[in-house]
Amino acid sequence: MEIPTAPTALYVVATPIGNLGDISQRALDTLRGVALIACEDTRHARALLDHYGIRTQTMPLHEHNEAAASARLLDTLRAGGAVALISDAGTPAISDPGARACAAARAAGFRVVPLPGPNAAIAALSASGLPDAHFLFAGFLPPKQAARRREIEALKGIPAALVFYEAPHRIEETVADLAALLEPERTLVFARELTKLFEQIAAMPLNEASDWLATDENHRRGEFVLIVSAPPPATGLSAETERVLKTLLAELPVKQAAKLAAEITGAAKNALYERALQLKA
Repeated sequence: MEIPTAPTALYVVATPIGNLGDISQRALDTLRGVALIACEDTRHARALLDHYGIRTQTMPLHEHNEAAASARLLDTLRAGGAVALISDAGTPAISDPGARACAAARAAGFRVVPLPGPNAAIAALSASGLPDAHFLFAGFLPPKQAARRREIEALKGIPAALVFYEAPHRIEETVADLAALLEPERTLVFARELTKLFEQIAAMPLNEASDWLATDENHRRGEFVLIVSAPPPATGLSAETERVLKTLLAELPVKQAAKLAAEITGAAKNALYERALQLKA
C-alpha cells in the first residue's frame, strides 16, 4: 500500500512514555509520511519505529546539537519535504529539546503542527486526586542543592499545585528539600514508571514522603513525576487548629465540627466555620 506523503511542515509528534500502544494513529501515519524524523536519540527512537514497521530516515536532534540539527531540518523543509520531531518519550519541547527547532521553522515561514498525545505531567495530574484548580509545571529542579533550594523557595508561594520531573538518582534529596522548605500539610504525589509494568501512584502528606521512599528500594526506581499540592490558604489558624478541624470534619457536619473545634482549641467559631466550608468544598 502506498504511504501518503505528509504536506510540508514540521510535525511535533508526541510518542509513548512507556506503553507503545499509547501512540495515536495520526502520529503513526505522520511518521510514515514525512521525509525525515528528528529524534532526541535515534537508537531509542528505532525501538518504537521498528515496532510499527516505520522505515523513515532519522537524524539526531538533542540539547547539544539543536542549532546544527535545526539547519538540516530547515534544508529538508525548503526542499519540500515534511519533518517530524519526536523526543525519547512524551511531547517534544516540554523539558526536552525541540523548542529552538520549532521557532526556527516558524521564523522561516513553515507551519509547525502539533500532534497531541502522551505527556507524563498531565497523566500524573489526571490520576493524582488533587483538587487544586491550577498547576504550575516546573520541570526538573536544578541538580545542585543550593540552586534547587532557591528555586523551591521561589515557587513556594504560588497558589497552584507544583509539578516536577525527577530522576531516580536524585529523588531522595529532592524530596528532602521539598519537605524541608514547604508546608508539612501539603500533599505529595509520587507518580513513577507511568504506563509501564511497575507503574505506581502514591499520595501522602509531604512530611511522610522521605519515609515512604526509605521503606522500599523499589519506591526509588524509575522516572518520577512529583506533584505537590497548592499551599494551604492563609486562615490565621494554627497548624494544630487546622488538624483538629480536619479530624472533626471527617466525622461531623460543618457546623458541628466548627463549634466543637472552637471549644477544643479556643479559636474563633466564625473563622473555623469559614475554613470548614473551604475544606468541604
